[in-house]
Amino acid sequence: MKTVKEVSRATGVSVRTLHHYDAIGLLRPSCVTAAGYRLYDDAALERLYRILVFRELGLSLKEIGELLDAPDHARNRVLEQQIGQMQAKITHLKNRISLARGMLLIGVNDMNLEGFDPKKIDDYSAQAKALYGKTDAYQEYSRKSQNRSPRQEADLGSQIMDFFVRLGGMRQDDPAGEAAKNWAAELRAFLTANYYNCTPEIFRCLAESYAGGGSMNENIDKAGGPGTGAFARDAINAYLDSL
Repeated sequence: MKTVKEVSRATGVSVRTLHHYDAIGLLRPSCVTAAGYRLYDDAALERLYRILVFRELGLSLKEIGELLDAPDHARNRVLEQQIGQMQAKITHLKNRISLARGMLLIGVNDMNLEGFDPKKIDDYSAQAKALYGKTDAYQEYSRKSQNRSPRQEADLGSQIMDFFVRLGGMRQDDPAGEAAKNWAAELRAFLTANYYNCTPEIFRCLAESYAGGGSMNENIDKAGGPGTGAFARDAINAYLDSL
């Protein structure tokens, strides 16, 4: 048998919390001495550990109480539901991290994000994963940007959008023509000079993001006209194929 203080030291659960669990009937002490001391046996400790695990899974005390006394099949069903919810949260969190890294890497935070829908953040993540590319590129961007002011970052972002404004005037031309390929070469040189080494692999990923739908594609098409994002993708791929 362990006293409430011993249980508290062994599990990290405060004495006050253990008293609360007793008061709501979630975890009764195995016995109470004549002097009023609560004592817990191994079965009570096992129940406490299950409570702690279920709390980590995000269940409420009411749900835990129902779950502890439920048959195995009901308990398993609830656990499967919790696993599914946690996996969805993990995916959503990874997507948000990907989007943030992508925005940092190419300066999308300085772009016009009018129309950005937070509810579609998971859809944007596929683009973001392509945007931030390799870790080396992200580190290089961090080094180059650390001494720039917010105004300087904004100016660079505007210059990127100016590239697409200029490209919009070529939309009726051949994306494999010299003018379009020269545009792609200039954009690549600009990104390498100001952000990171824009390797062919990263540049192809960027090309796909320009035409991949979502806010970036929409903003590019708004800057250069409908179809500019798709034209940029084709021009970049044609340029890279010619190297």
